[in-house]
Amino acid sequence: MKRIRIHYSKLEHLRYTSHLDVQKIWERSLRRARLPLAYSQGFHPQPRLNQACPLPLGVTSRDEIIDVWLDCDILSVAKVLDMLQKALPDGIQIHQINEIPLNEPSPDNLVVAAEYEITLLENLPLSELERRVTELVSAQSIIRTRREKQYDLRPLIEEISLSKEPNQSVQKLRLRLSARPGATGRADEVLSALGLDATSACIERTRLIFQESLSLGQKTLQRKD
Repeated sequence: MKRIRIHYSKLEHLRYTSHLDVQKIWERSLRRARLPLAYSQGFHPQPRLNQACPLPLGVTSRDEIIDVWLDCDILSVAKVLDMLQKALPDGIQIHQINEIPLNEPSPDNLVVAAEYEITLLENLPLSELERRVTELVSAQSIIRTRREKQYDLRPLIEEISLSKEPNQSVQKLRLRLSARPGATGRADEVLSALGLDATSACIERTRLIFQESLSLGQKTLQRKD
């Protein structure tokens, strides 16, 4: 058996594709590539796949991670990459693929935070946006309701900054939000707390942050354009 870790982007074409549907896309693509998938035990065996930190609907990403177990020891990572590239649909772009130890901890259990870049499509006066960000950062608590339950958003916001590109009118927010089990911040909730409409913004997850470095294994291959 072989375990591979794939770093990939979820692009604009799949912005409104749910986490479960992305999982199904991977399953279909792996089968289309004729890769020898390893399956779980039990009455309803499933392909052994594990994605780190589900991506909210409507959010794109520069660096997602999925682990795949293969029932084969002889395929090289270069061969796996070549087979996958021919089978993946538009909207998924592989950046790196590597073989890791079978006993490597699940990446989902190691994620502690995620970084986001938000491009605002409807700009406020910069001074007004700065005021709202300052008030949010200074707040002791930000009570929100999710799934009919109240929670405090403030401790889930680890960093927030505002930038404006030189000689451009584009305003961007950069966030670092907690992504621990039971303590996950959502970028759309931050926008709402700022009085901004999430549907008038492009949200992209730029990085997952782990409590320790993930193993890259002995055999690594990066995609070359």
